[in-house]
Amino acid sequence: MADPKMSTKKEKFYVVWFGNPSGIFGSWKECQLSIKGVKGAQYKSFLTFTEAKEAYSKEYSDYKGKNTKKRSLTKEELTEIGDPNLYSIAVDAASSGNPGKMEYRGVDTQTHKQLFYQGPFAQGTNNVGEFLALVHGLAFLQQQKSDRIIYSDSRIAMGWVKRKKCNTKLKQTRKNTTLFELISRAEDWLKNNSYTTEILKWETKAWGEIPADFGRK
Repeated sequence: MADPKMSTKKEKFYVVWFGNPSGIFGSWKECQLSIKGVKGAQYKSFLTFTEAKEAYSKEYSDYKGKNTKKRSLTKEELTEIGDPNLYSIAVDAASSGNPGKMEYRGVDTQTHKQLFYQGPFAQGTNNVGEFLALVHGLAFLQQQKSDRIIYSDSRIAMGWVKRKKCNTKLKQTRKNTTLFELISRAEDWLKNNSYTTEILKWETKAWGEIPADFGRK
């Protein structure tokens, strides 16, 4: 599969949730090849790689029948959002496939210095990685006795942390036993620890990719 970010001439990006193979493609031709002969193939086009990446980490049902031609932010909206708080850390995850090999990390928002990293884990998902990254970040800041805030670009992970439950549909297998042990430890940490750290959504459309981004899907 070609890396869709290698060319700046691509007008659309295509997410294939169910195909052979699944993934993010930078052209309709590549998308067609991945869904050819696949009964019930699930796919949709997006205007930017960022939007395609976010969609691929979610379910096809979240986008089926919806208009994905999102407008750009106006100058007024950008002004209202303002700049990110650099006195913070940022977390992100990446997975090669869904499920596939997954890794996550946390970085200093201002310097981009890596503060922690875990992975790769077999048969993981991006959402699980985003959740674990957030909990790891909370524990890291608590251990450092730091009052910095934490940024995530995943509303799903933020919701799971708030509910103290990793609500993944991922099935446990022999290959991802270690990953599920981490999920259990993360949920236990949330239930047994209190924190005052503010968790904020990274505004990708205004600020670009989150500093902890791996630079790939």
